[in-house]
Amino acid sequence: MSFVRKFYISDTHFLHDNILQLSGRPFASIEEHDEHLIQQWNAVVGEQDIVYHLGDFAFSLNEKADKICWIFSRLNGRKRLCIGNHDLRHGELHPTIAGLPWDRRPEGFIFTEDEGHKLVLAHYAQRSWQWERKGGYHFYGHAHGALPGIGRSRDVGVDLPDVRFTPSTFRELTKGMK
Repeated sequence: MSFVRKFYISDTHFLHDNILQLSGRPFASIEEHDEHLIQQWNAVVGEQDIVYHLGDFAFSLNEKADKICWIFSRLNGRKRLCIGNHDLRHGELHPTIAGLPWDRRPEGFIFTEDEGHKLVLAHYAQRSWQWERKGGYHFYGHAHGALPGIGRSRDVGVDLPDVRFTPSTFRELTKGMK
């Protein structure tokens, strides 16, 4: 049995045609975008690894439910969702997202530990978070790089230059943090 690693990522926006223009993602089509994200994901994530997805997994949830399920099935690892705004319909978890075989029930906040550090995961950035004054870290998405982190807080969205459309480890994401 291999060592289980943890990875973090946010805002994949699978099947979201407009995300290419809205976030300046360098792909000719959403199909090229989605395939690149799947390849990048599977290049680093093993079957037993845990991937914390910090929201906005996919778009077109009603029209393309089968395709979303197909994309999800192609991604390695045990996937856990921290709910994002595009994962909802009328304030509730969208049935397509709820029906995916997540490793655990999707939550608004996730608390975990990695490399001996407490970690708070959320789709939205927080100015203050649990364990902030005791060495804890906070990872978030949603901002697409437009909201700089503070202290031990940072955006883990796919479109950040150091994330490179690839799930990243705690060590990779906290390199250079104080």
